[in-house]
Amino acid sequence: MKSHRIALLFNANKIFDREVIAGVAAYLSSTRATWDLFLEEDFRLRLPGIERWQGDGIIADFDDPAVAEALTRSRIPVVAVGGSYENQAAYPDDVPYVATDNFKLIKMARDHLIEAGLRHFAMFSLPEAQENRWAQEREKAFCSLMNADKMEPHIYRGLGTSAPSWDEAVEQQIKWLHSLPKPVGIIAVTDARARQLMQACIMAGIAVPEQVALIGIDNDPLARMLTRIPLSSVIQGAQEMGRTAAHLLDQMLHGVRMSGTRVLVPPVGINVLASTQHEAPKHPHVMRARHFIRQYACQGIKTHQVAEYVGISRSSLESYFRQELNCSVHDVILRFKLDAATSMLARGERSIAEVALCCGFTSVQYMHAVFKRELGCTPRTYQDRAMQGIVDDGSALPPPELAA
Repeated sequence: MKSHRIALLFNANKIFDREVIAGVAAYLSSTRATWDLFLEEDFRLRLPGIERWQGDGIIADFDDPAVAEALTRSRIPVVAVGGSYENQAAYPDDVPYVATDNFKLIKMARDHLIEAGLRHFAMFSLPEAQENRWAQEREKAFCSLMNADKMEPHIYRGLGTSAPSWDEAVEQQIKWLHSLPKPVGIIAVTDARARQLMQACIMAGIAVPEQVALIGIDNDPLARMLTRIPLSSVIQGAQEMGRTAAHLLDQMLHGVRMSGTRVLVPPVGINVLASTQHEAPKHPHVMRARHFIRQYACQGIKTHQVAEYVGISRSSLESYFRQELNCSVHDVILRFKLDAATSMLARGERSIAEVALCCGFTSVQYMHAVFKRELGCTPRTYQDRAMQGIVDDGSALPPPELAA
């Protein structure tokens, strides 16, 4: 059987690109296709002259305009992967194109915020630039949805990410956040952008999600690890895009004409975490306390520390929690630690002892007792069930008022 030499032109440092590559690999493992893959961590370092590459086919990220330009001169089959366009004429000519459906991504995020009880919405985007065309397409989708509901689309692009402008960027983000009606649901065009805005909210003392409910796009595990408050995110169908692109190229290698083919791949769903679990509290002290708990529960904080942060006595805070949530401050702290622990166990990346330490439990034995009392199983049993797909990340947890 003939082996084909295939180049994958993606930036393996980006979660979306890695998921597309994983989809290509999944296609190859499920078929008889034999490909020798050429892949660099960041293909842009070797982009000059790529059109003269002596291979059999290319799957490439066409969200980068330099790639699209370079491959217009390619004499071998090319399959493009990128974001969808509102204007059909914006798609490249004579190249099969597999697209993430930007409209459905934004609609899914906005529908989730509506279901969370929000009535005001905004978007945090990226500066206008050729390399950010996909972000501007997401802006168009947001504007279309808002205009259809006769609502004003609040869009903020801010500054690009760079060390010299970081302080100025955060100051401008905080100013924008203060200008928005509250409570507000904000869609960020990526998880990385959402993480930046989360930091601005925390610095400004803006409660997430009571005042600002924030959702990103990509479901990037790194972004989740780098945020104090777990970040909700839309899961793109990037692996399905990779499988589809590989299938199209495989067809082309066997003589099938695919020029002009366009496939839009919808999002998979939403990983719902604390940043969009919006509940409008009746008392500002409860909102402020829960905001503090979300950030520091896993660092082993105690009730008296929460009361000190809020600026009232412990007994008063306990009274407010009982009135509004029908539980104690300790219950909410424990619940948040439990949510964090089940999420880590479901991913299977750390030992039970490491999870106990990371989530602020004083010992493995104490975490074991909490799991038995609250979930009716041990941490090991929960992890085994999660790895077998019997439970999703946190889906097996009961939904009492304790959810922070």
